Amino acid sequence: MAYRRVLLSHLSRSRHSCSSSLSPPHHVSSAPSMALGLFQSRLFSSPTDLGSGLDLGQEMIGATAASHDILTRHVISLLDSYHDLTGLPWWVVIATSTVAFRTALLPFLILQRKQTKTISHFLPKLPPFWPPKGSGRSVVQQLMLFRSERKALGCPSFFWIPAYFSIQISCFFLWITSIRRMSLDHHPGFDTGGALWFQNLTEIPNGLYGPLFPFLIAGLHYTNTQITFSASSVHKVDKFAQLAKTYKIFLNFLTFALYFLAFQMPQGSLLYWSTNLSFSIAQQSIIKHPVVSAKLGLQGDDTVQKEAGNPILTNIEEAKLTDPSSKGRMISGHDLTPKELVALSAKYLSGGQKEKSIPLLRLALEKDPEYLQAMVILGQALYQKEQFAEAAKYLERAASKLIDACPTEVEEVDLLIVASQWAGVSNIRQGKTSEGITHLERVANMEEPDDPKSKAHYLDALVLYSSAIFNEGRREEAAKCLRRVVAYDPSFQELLKQCEEEDDSIPSADSTSTSNSTHKPS
Repeated sequence: MAYRRVLLSHLSRSRHSCSSSLSPPHHVSSAPSMALGLFQSRLFSSPTDLGSGLDLGQEMIGATAASHDILTRHVISLLDSYHDLTGLPWWVVIATSTVAFRTALLPFLILQRKQTKTISHFLPKLPPFWPPKGSGRSVVQQLMLFRSERKALGCPSFFWIPAYFSIQISCFFLWITSIRRMSLDHHPGFDTGGALWFQNLTEIPNGLYGPLFPFLIAGLHYTNTQITFSASSVHKVDKFAQLAKTYKIFLNFLTFALYFLAFQMPQGSLLYWSTNLSFSIAQQSIIKHPVVSAKLGLQGDDTVQKEAGNPILTNIEEAKLTDPSSKGRMISGHDLTPKELVALSAKYLSGGQKEKSIPLLRLALEKDPEYLQAMVILGQALYQKEQFAEAAKYLERAASKLIDACPTEVEEVDLLIVASQWAGVSNIRQGKTSEGITHLERVANMEEPDDPKSKAHYLDALVLYSSAIFNEGRREEAAKCLRRVVAYDPSFQELLKQCEEEDDSIPSADSTSTSNSTHKPS
């Protein structure tokens, strides 16, 4: 029976194609035919010296159209085979084939995400795209330097960033063009192959329920844009922040254009489009889930920029309470490990609840007096409560122990940088400027770290150090430190300019530490 149904379906389509070739063309294609006729009439009346050029152009256009026609015919044939094999309504065929095709592209998306995550990890270590002022390098020389540094670090090619989008958008246009052709050609079964308000897939939206598809397309597009940019890792890096912001604004405005464009498309195409967008939203939401992203290896480096701007969260990402049995009941702090106490206190600190976090940190140190991470975070919390003397005690204690241990691991070096810079600021706020400068100078004399998070903390300490020594009259040394900072963060250019001009209006170290967002936890 299935074989008989396939034969009948092919016979029905062959009759349709024969009748369409004998009968006048559909009214939708009359305009292109007139345009083609007008073009050909101009071609015959053109001068002989331009004839060969126009012939060549016509051949190129014809070759492109022919190759596109072959691709669309293959897609139509694939959909026909699926419809004949299953006997499902056409709206189900379109929706399920879209889901199947997008699922087939999922492994490539995961690979692209991993490569993008790697790029976002290496990007802070790379030089700027464009030559900085005073560098003496041309644009080409700067790009060559960027390319050589990227290869030396093992950073993947930047073509990975648009790779998945390029493939997806190409397949999208091929698929939607094929379904549009089927709709406009009144493909067998399309006039009754819909459901609900879109019974006829060959018609454009009309009537009382006409705006439903356009509104659905616009809403899904807008939602997909928000989810995509919240899940992306590359746009969080400073070098891409402005470009990503501009592109997002463009996509948001495109929502209105898509709403009106949908009124001009057959409902078969709109069904495919809405299914495609719905799959994108579901796909982004699932991949964004922490459990799924961790399983796929997509979690971790995309939080670098967030953590780098908040020293309170230094090195505690792995220390989270994950015991599902604790849900819905109270747990005594004495039952928690020091690492769990630090993780819980960090959550309170992120919410501005310093009063709740400090007892937990003290308890963590009671259980493990050598827990350096707890010392540093407790010092930061006490500093925020303006208990500078006690804050300095914990921070100096942590810094001293780290120095004695001669740290080499990335986490230990980063903890030493954070402890030293906060110890320095705590002393300066007490009026102990020389002691504070000593702690900050320790960081300035350290080798610049390669880890992006550690580098961010290192540059913060350089800004604090330059501000402190400037106020002590060491202007040239302060300017030298600020030049190192400006090489990575041009936003401090104005501060450097004030320093070089020997302007006494430069902010003090304590005001810098309280006003700079990278030192004040959110």
